[in-house]
Amino acid sequence: MSLAKITRIPGRALAVPGDDIDTDRIIPARFLRCVTFDGLGEHAFRDERFTPEGVAREHPMNRPDAREASILVSGQNFGCGSSREHAPQSLWRFGFKAIIAGSFAEIFFGNSTGIGVPCVTLGPGDLAALTAWVQANPAGEVAVDLEAMTVSAGGKVMRAAMPDSARSSLTAGKWDSIADLLEGGAETGRVAKTLPYVA
Repeated sequence: MSLAKITRIPGRALAVPGDDIDTDRIIPARFLRCVTFDGLGEHAFRDERFTPEGVAREHPMNRPDAREASILVSGQNFGCGSSREHAPQSLWRFGFKAIIAGSFAEIFFGNSTGIGVPCVTLGPGDLAALTAWVQANPAGEVAVDLEAMTVSAGGKVMRAAMPDSARSSLTAGKWDSIADLLEGGAETGRVAKTLPYVA
């Protein structure tokens, strides 16, 4: 079951700077009781975006044009903390199709790429330059190219990094492991019949 091949993600970017942004900040624990992920986008960074009374705080994701951004830019160790898959789901449902950071927590990275959201890293100098450019040019276009492994913005092309196994899965349209299992269902059944502990 071939899914969309994800090779290049262009669009506006939004910077949410900071290191060690954990999954509880991305999606507070009280929103994990949902049966489906529907509606999680409005709760992304909820406690940083709103007071307990629901009054909007000053936050990049509360800007009027924030929903037009398809690329999130952040700092080191993004997505650390608990392994909740709700965190990348909330960011994807908010509208982000790719994330650029200095580094990613491993489980967050896997949960993100497993739903087709590429997570690429930049070196410290390039990340600082990109963050500053995005903040100064909110309507400017940024492009994440998974084939060339670059990030482009403001006429500058920066070398990006990502584990090749994840990159090749995304560019080949094989990023959903459940879809792969369903596609191989007949073969899985045949192998299962040969295993004494299954048969």
